[in-house]
Amino acid sequence: MKELKIHRAESLGKATHDSPLQDQLVRFYEGEAVASIDRTKEFSALERIEDIEYFELAGPRRKLFFNPKDVTVGIVTCGGLCPGLNDVIRALTFCSLESYGVKRVLGFKYGYEGLVAKYYHYPIELTTDNTDEIHEKGGTILKSSRGRQDEDEIINTLVHYGVNILFTIGGDGTQRGSRDIVNKLKERNIPIAVVGIPKTIDNDISLIQRSFGFETAVESTWDIITNAHNEARAYRNGVGLVKLMGRESGWIAASAALANSAVNFCLVPEVPFDLHGPNGFLEVLEKRLRRKEHAVVVV
Repeated sequence: MKELKIHRAESLGKATHDSPLQDQLVRFYEGEAVASIDRTKEFSALERIEDIEYFELAGPRRKLFFNPKDVTVGIVTCGGLCPGLNDVIRALTFCSLESYGVKRVLGFKYGYEGLVAKYYHYPIELTTDNTDEIHEKGGTILKSSRGRQDEDEIINTLVHYGVNILFTIGGDGTQRGSRDIVNKLKERNIPIAVVGIPKTIDNDISLIQRSFGFETAVESTWDIITNAHNEARAYRNGVGLVKLMGRESGWIAASAALANSAVNFCLVPEVPFDLHGPNGFLEVLEKRLRRKEHAVVVV
């Protein structure tokens, strides 16, 4: 059988250091793969099984490139806010210090701005003490900003503070920035690892089970939908229209509709529908109003 096409995370070099997790009850991942879902065609349309592309599964490895006790970890949050940002910062801090025993963890403030010297955003050292309760707070303790910054300036700051591994928490723009930083690191032959942590409240990333912030978003819809239902019932032919986040995906809307039986119609981008016509949405809505005199629509 031909070798599968597995997209693997790039490595800085040969991993020679034993993981500190080997003394713990931890499952190690050594090149396992998960199938990539190609949205442009069904698997049944593929001519050969070898045409399926795979991605390497994330998880701890037995051997590491860096010696943890010499490592400085950097963390930065960029772009829009999302529930759970502080949870991620806390988890990275605790895991780095407690599980891997790294030398220190630095939090860079105000997104990629905090990695450019001219803005004078000095990093803060993150410890298990000053991050212990941050998961109970909204927003991000590291602040955020939008916009691209000069990759050379960012790398100069990383080198100045001796950062070996940089975790970038953010969405599309942030991860494009991570890619550009990696490309510039290659040009300058500097061995710094960049790990992108995808941030989206919409849960619209393939091949992951659930993005952080999604559950909080769905939970927050309960009162809004319930209030819309109460107001719709208070008027003859009242219609409660609730528009939820999702950009180009309907995960939040669909999950909220499943969780709250007050929803009568759920419209999502993934499922096309006609607005007008004999089987259009407006006709179905009118039938509902004639029968029950109210309706709740989630979009």
